[in-house]
Amino acid sequence: MTTGFAVAAALASACCFAAAAVMQQSAAASVPESDSLRPRLILDLLRRPLWLAGIGMSFFSYVIQGVALAFGPLVLVLPLAALDLVFALPMVALRRRRRLTAAEITGAACTSGGVAAFLAALPPPAGIVAPSVGDWLPLLAVAAGCVCVLVPVGRRRPGRSRTALYAAAAGVMFALLDSLTKSTAGLFRENGVGTLAHWEPYALLLVGGTGMLLAQSSFQAGSLTVSLPIIDTLEPIGGVLMGAVVFQERLATSWALAVQGLGALAAVAGIVILGRSPWVYGRM
Repeated sequence: MTTGFAVAAALASACCFAAAAVMQQSAAASVPESDSLRPRLILDLLRRPLWLAGIGMSFFSYVIQGVALAFGPLVLVLPLAALDLVFALPMVALRRRRRLTAAEITGAACTSGGVAAFLAALPPPAGIVAPSVGDWLPLLAVAAGCVCVLVPVGRRRPGRSRTALYAAAAGVMFALLDSLTKSTAGLFRENGVGTLAHWEPYALLLVGGTGMLLAQSSFQAGSLTVSLPIIDTLEPIGGVLMGAVVFQERLATSWALAVQGLGALAAVAGIVILGRSPWVYGRM
């Protein structure tokens, strides 16, 4: 029952995040490029009702995903969260009163089928609830190093390259955010308000704020056709790796590992195809 509940919550979170991302990108694209990576970007966006609605929806999706992570492992929840783009395109198509193209249907099928294959080969859930600080330190160092490299390079690059680099940094932060959410949710189930005596909730706020700023900067720098596929690819891949390394969650072995690998490749290919849809670009 807990696994089924985690699956349902993860799918609901993906659907909500899809709507949130489209609204946020539509609002962020109208902000001057000079605001990128500055707190003023968030201040400008706070005056835009569409962006506020997107943030509200994004927060709601994050809460639902937190519930999913409280009942299921990262290696189960995050591949399902990668389906947000599958939900996003039909929303845009319905709003614009157009039909999905054959390529978009193919992309959705590849993503959905790839995620299904990955999860079908997944062994029974296992792992630890809250890793020690020593387990976290190497992960935190790697994530911080990635951001410290990607962001300065992105600032010196124009157009699509900047969008891609900011999105990659956001994807790394969101993967770390998911891992911290998993740990915080597990602590809350065991300790209740005593969780506030641990460091994870406060790191959650810092990482979440950093990830949001990076994501908004990538949305502002270019279209979702560049940023969202990168975030949707790096977040679940990074989260699954963090789950295996830090939380000791099990991945498949032997032939089942090959099935998971092929499923992951199919899902990534589908995300790339969906991300190239012109309907993702521009205002809703």
